[in-house]
Amino acid sequence: MAVERILKDEASEEKGERARMASFIGAMAIADLVKTTLGPKGMDKILQSTGRGREVTVTNDGATILKSLHIDNPAAKVLVDISKVQDDEVGDGTTSVVVLAGELLREAEKLVAAKIHPMTIIAGYRMAAECARNALLQKVVDNKEDPEKFKSDLMKIAMTTLSSKILSQDKEHFAKLAVDAVMRLKGSTNLESIQIIKKPGGSLKDSFLDEGFILDKKIGIGQPKRIENAKILVANTAMDTDKVKIYGARVRVDSMSKVAEIEGAEKEKMREKVQKIIAHGINCFVNRQLIYNFPEELFADAGILAIEHADFDGIERLALVTGGEIASTFDNPESVKLGHCKLIEEIMIGEDKLIHFSGVELGQACTIVLRGASHHVLDEAERSLHDALCVLSQTVNDSRVLLGGGWPEMVMSKDVDELARKTPGKKSHAIEAFSRALVAIPTIISDNAGLDSAELVAQLRAEHQKEGCTAGIDVISGSVGDMAQRGISEAFKVKQAVLLSATEAAEMILRVDEIITCAPRRREDRM
Repeated sequence: MAVERILKDEASEEKGERARMASFIGAMAIADLVKTTLGPKGMDKILQSTGRGREVTVTNDGATILKSLHIDNPAAKVLVDISKVQDDEVGDGTTSVVVLAGELLREAEKLVAAKIHPMTIIAGYRMAAECARNALLQKVVDNKEDPEKFKSDLMKIAMTTLSSKILSQDKEHFAKLAVDAVMRLKGSTNLESIQIIKKPGGSLKDSFLDEGFILDKKIGIGQPKRIENAKILVANTAMDTDKVKIYGARVRVDSMSKVAEIEGAEKEKMREKVQKIIAHGINCFVNRQLIYNFPEELFADAGILAIEHADFDGIERLALVTGGEIASTFDNPESVKLGHCKLIEEIMIGEDKLIHFSGVELGQACTIVLRGASHHVLDEAERSLHDALCVLSQTVNDSRVLLGGGWPEMVMSKDVDELARKTPGKKSHAIEAFSRALVAIPTIISDNAGLDSAELVAQLRAEHQKEGCTAGIDVISGSVGDMAQRGISEAFKVKQAVLLSATEAAEMILRVDEIITCAPRRREDRM
């Protein structure tokens, strides 16, 4: 018995087979959970939080679903992690990466049961992944030189990305929005300068792209409603000092006139501050904090548009877009960078008034205004659009493009199969298994569309034996279709990330042969 007491009382360990089973089962459960959201006909999930607000999220974005789960199984956590990384890195393919990793593990489980050592499986998987990547590299199309073709590639990619999301009904409309927004970035992958404003009301079709910047505020009373050639000072400073703000201080006065003096002195201080701000020669002042009536009055007299309480995200962006910097002291005007734009005016979107800054310094800035039936629809639309924007901005940099619709998986699986035939030894089983896992993706896409996946995938495989085949699964007509004609394209970068991340995650989980659960810390009885 003495040997067994290495770990604390509450700690538990699982060895060998049991540990591996636990990690396989956990990973496959996660993959099965998001499996149904894959592809153009994928279903959505409703996530309901257990928090106070009982918030409801409706989504089919793999990363969003997995982020919201509370998971105990360590292997499942690895899959959640890869979907997060995929989301941060390329923005799309979050579901595919989890499903592929799950399928790889499902195949690995069969091999382990057939007494093939996990290390052999890993070695086989590595060879297969390398081979699959090379297969894709041979088939990529790169139209960087031809702007017209390249733009149509971008449109196709945007439409393919959006077709599995809530925006699929108006995917042409939104693909155009996304492509226009990304083309303005001129090759930068920083999506900061694309602002998305969500306004309930109207339908998704009413969404539009507006060059310039929209701040979700109203223009104050008695202020100029329209300013041309604006010079903007963006600030984060307190403009509400017309009351004593020294906490815990007690001021004793012997008459009301003394109180009035104190108030007068504070007003003077405020007036000086406003004077300093006006001395910058500006005609628009945007503050992150409140502006009280008195300073607002002073600004209005000077003909300056004062916007108070601009939310933080908005103000950071505004500074970035107009080329200004956020200031908090106003003693030396020459060191403050002012923002500029051609025109500031108030516009109406639905019921709300917003302030529109057009002709901003940063040419690439634009605002996408999303309209929709409810907050849930808008949130999901924003997530979908964000995916499309990410993929497009990555594609602008790395302009290699592939066909979509299960075509890349079939291409990879064909080459991997050939590799398996040439490889001697037990590794060949693992390589074959890898090829089966790849085929699972077109299988799931067709299953989700309610088609006969066995029949379709068999047809697809036969098609792919021909040279230069462009067949993939066409879920709209429910048959094997020509992806090049249908214009279903994907970014190479996304596919590569899916392939490599999924293989690495599967490899990591396969390496596990022991799960040790830590003993919880005891609370001492302090009675």
